[in-house]
Amino acid sequence: MRIFLTEPYYTGSHQAWADGWQEISQHEIHLLTMEGRFWKWRMHGGPVTLAHQAIDLAAKVGPPEAIVASSMLDLASFLGLAGPQLGNPPSLLYMHENQLTYPLSPRTRGEDLGYGFVNWRSMLAADQVVFNSYYHRDVFFEAITPFLKNFPDYRQTDLVERVRGKTSVVGVGLPIRPAIDSDHESPLVLWNQRWEYDKNPVEMFEILYKLADRGVNFRLAVTGENFRQVPTEFAEAEVRLGSHIVQFGFAEQDRYDELVAKADIVLSSAQHEFFGVGVAEAVAAGAFPVLPDRLSYPELIPSQAHPATLYKSPDQAIELLIKALTDAGHRRDVTGITRPAMEQFSWARIGPRYDKLVASLR
Repeated sequence: MRIFLTEPYYTGSHQAWADGWQEISQHEIHLLTMEGRFWKWRMHGGPVTLAHQAIDLAAKVGPPEAIVASSMLDLASFLGLAGPQLGNPPSLLYMHENQLTYPLSPRTRGEDLGYGFVNWRSMLAADQVVFNSYYHRDVFFEAITPFLKNFPDYRQTDLVERVRGKTSVVGVGLPIRPAIDSDHESPLVLWNQRWEYDKNPVEMFEILYKLADRGVNFRLAVTGENFRQVPTEFAEAEVRLGSHIVQFGFAEQDRYDELVAKADIVLSSAQHEFFGVGVAEAVAAGAFPVLPDRLSYPELIPSQAHPATLYKSPDQAIELLIKALTDAGHRRDVTGITRPAMEQFSWARIGPRYDKLVASLR
C-alpha cells in the first residue's frame, strides 16, 4: 500500500515513531512533516500546510491508499482540504497524546477547550483510532463526556460509544539497544525526559538530593529536550549534584544511545505519561526502573516487578533507589523480568502490527 504519514510535530518521540515505522514497514510510506515546534500553531496551521504537501506529493508518486495521522494533526481539516484531491483515502489516527487530559502548564491562564476538541474532531473523522496505551484510552474516554458537556448545545455525547468502537491499543515501537557494561563502580542513574512541568523535575531532584545526602554512591545523567530557558530547578540541581553528574542537558543521538545502553537505573517522577518512550527505551536496554505507581507505568512494567520498581511517595522512591543502587544482584533479578517485557515494543514486533492495522482500512 502507498501510505502518506502526516506528522506536524516532527521531533523527539514523534519523529522516532514515524521514521521507525517507515524503515521497517512492508508498505510504501511517505512522510509529510513539519518542524517540531510551536505546537499550538501546528494544530491550527498544520492541516493547511500538510494538505498542500500531500496534494503535491500525490501528483509525483500517485494518490495514497491510506492516510496515517499523528494526534498533533487536525485530521478533519486535513481531509476536508485534501481528501477529494487524494481520492478520499481511508485514515488511521495514532494517539501519542491528547490535549483533553494533558496537564495544563502553570504558565497557562485558564483552560482552552479548542485543542481537546481538535483531538475529538480528528477521532470522528478517522476510520480507525489507535492509542499508545490502555491507560491513555481509558483516561480519554473518562474525560470526553464531561468535556463535551461544557458546550451549550448539540453536545455530541451520543457519538462517544461510536468512536470508542473504532479504537484499539498498540504501543510505540522502540529500538532495542544492547546493554553496555559500565567500567565504573558507581551505578549510573538516568533521567531522560523533557525539561517540563509535567515530568515533575522538582520532585525528582528532591529525591536525588536526599539520596546524595545519605552518602549513596551514584553517577547521574540528566538528558532530554528543553524548549525554554534553563528552568531554575535544573540550574540549582547542576550545582548541588555536580559531583555526581556525567551528563546534564540535551544529548545528541550517539551520546544519548550510549547513556541509555550504560544506564543502571532509569528514574521518573512524571505527573503525566501516556506511554513512556524514554523509560521504555532504557528498560529495554537493561536499566532498572524506579517509577511512580501511576499513569501508564503499572501497565508498562510487569506486575511481578511492581513492588521493587513502583513507588507511591518520594520516601519510598528513595528506599527503592538505595536497594537498586547498592545491590547488583537485586538489579539483575528485577531487570531479568522487566527487560524481556519490552521486547513486545520492538520494531520487529510492532511494525507488522501497524502494517496490519493500516491494511485493514482497505
